[in-house]
Amino acid sequence: MSSDAQILASPAADGDGVDPRRWLTLVILLLAAFMNLLDVSIVNIAIPSIQRDLNASYADVQWALAGYTLAYALVLITGGRLGDMFGRKRLFLIGVTGFTIMSALCGAAQSPGMLIACRVVQGAMGAIMVPQVLAVIQVIFPPRERIKALAGFGITAGLGTVSGPLLGGLLIQHNLFGLDWRPIFLINVPVGIVAVIASAVLVRESRAPHPPKLDPVGVVLITAALLLLLYPLVEGRQLGWPAWTLISMAASAPVFALFIGYERIKTRRDDSPLVPMTLFRERGFSAGMAVSAAFFLGIASYALVLTLFLQIGLGFTPLHAGLTFLPFSVGVLISSGAAARLAPRFGRVVTMAGALIIAAGMAAVIGIVHHYGTAVTTWELTPALLMAGVGLGTVIAPLSDIVLDRVPKQDAGSASGVFNTGLQLGNSIGIALIGVIFFGLLGSQSGPAATMVAPQLRTGLAAAGVPARYVAPIETQFRSCLHDRLVAADPTATPASCRPAGAAQALPPAAHRVIAAAGGSAVRQDFAASLVRTLWFQVGAFLLSFLLMFGLPAGAGRRRAGELTPAAAQATAGDGDAVRV
Repeated sequence: MSSDAQILASPAADGDGVDPRRWLTLVILLLAAFMNLLDVSIVNIAIPSIQRDLNASYADVQWALAGYTLAYALVLITGGRLGDMFGRKRLFLIGVTGFTIMSALCGAAQSPGMLIACRVVQGAMGAIMVPQVLAVIQVIFPPRERIKALAGFGITAGLGTVSGPLLGGLLIQHNLFGLDWRPIFLINVPVGIVAVIASAVLVRESRAPHPPKLDPVGVVLITAALLLLLYPLVEGRQLGWPAWTLISMAASAPVFALFIGYERIKTRRDDSPLVPMTLFRERGFSAGMAVSAAFFLGIASYALVLTLFLQIGLGFTPLHAGLTFLPFSVGVLISSGAAARLAPRFGRVVTMAGALIIAAGMAAVIGIVHHYGTAVTTWELTPALLMAGVGLGTVIAPLSDIVLDRVPKQDAGSASGVFNTGLQLGNSIGIALIGVIFFGLLGSQSGPAATMVAPQLRTGLAAAGVPARYVAPIETQFRSCLHDRLVAADPTATPASCRPAGAAQALPPAAHRVIAAAGGSAVRQDFAASLVRTLWFQVGAFLLSFLLMFGLPAGAGRRRAGELTPAAAQATAGDGDAVRV
């Protein structure tokens, strides 16, 4: 995935030199890849449970998601090069072992900080593990069988996409061994142990004859630039946007520029930069990277806000939320195969249609939630989510082939590595941006939500026998409590404004029940209004990607059905990896 050597290394030849255990080896490789894919998609469903159990803030939730994808993106290219240099089997074993250990530690986390740290390391281990899977497939399978092996990887990605939310919902709903959300991580431990033992026996060692050198300075520079941008985006809202957050975001631009300058120097020095800037001279690749970044800004962030809306806003159980996501995942599977067959004939037109379909699907979700409000059900959401899933599958299936179509063969590995890294970075930035929008809206919409339930509150208090002179002060405190609870850094804590004071201290139990019911209604109204407004960000991201697709060469991706560019053949798995819903 991430280096020229992986693409251009001598593949298995037809005949006696072929590994007789290659198909069994493939099963083990795909088992490890499935573990990685499942672990990402399954976490979204567990977010509310993690918040309650660990007293995690909304920023902690964002870091638990974005930290994984950020670490995965930053280590991805280096992980592939390490396998080329020191042995793909060795690095695969290191990656699987580290991923398994971090899964166990995530499941045992006692604080948000511990969970975030383990998730970051887990993402890095996944980035070491996954490139070796693709490289080993390249080495052990002869050309006539390799397309079947890569198709197996694509099926694995699809299964991970579909099963993640549903399996996560089942595990949390049944509260296995009283562990609540923790089994979503602990389930990886037995799978990882099997993968380590089996791969130690079955996988043959291989190295690239002339591997590219590492670029540690490039990794440090791009990491610093991204953290300068992402850290204030995630933390700024709950800190009140102090001056340092704005300074940090501004400082990310010169650090990005320094990274670009260094990469050019690295190219001249030893021709092994982390990101070869010469790739961007090809119009199709540069336009395609812009398309990919814009498109994937909306994917992971959409899953985050919809999960919060379903479980916290509407009170769905984890299993119910997982079932609600199912039409979206099914739509991805249905359309991916069709898009892969249509793209060789119609090129970029297929992805452009997909971008419009997913934008229309998101707009339909907005319309449905706006119409039904807090009474919306899974059945009402199903057609819109299915449409959005169809759009996503229509874009991601052919996107790598179209973007990498005109990349020279000698740059195929570098291009596919940069492409897949760009997808993950788009996901990370999208999660950071959506926090600013969605969590900010939760506070700004608390006033309208309180106004909407005010008649219910006043009527209920009167029926509970509360004197009329106490109703107005109680309503005022109700508004303050609702706002403070929705903007609190720790959503599980009780703000001071929500503690009984004055007249509220002497209220009868029936009045407290009225206030609690009105509070629940107001929270649902707030989440529904915030979701409706937030999803316009997704619609905008998908429409922007549609417009950027006009920059792709008109004939990009057109070829005989089933034929892929060298770069796109290895990027296929990266597409599945990017669909972290």
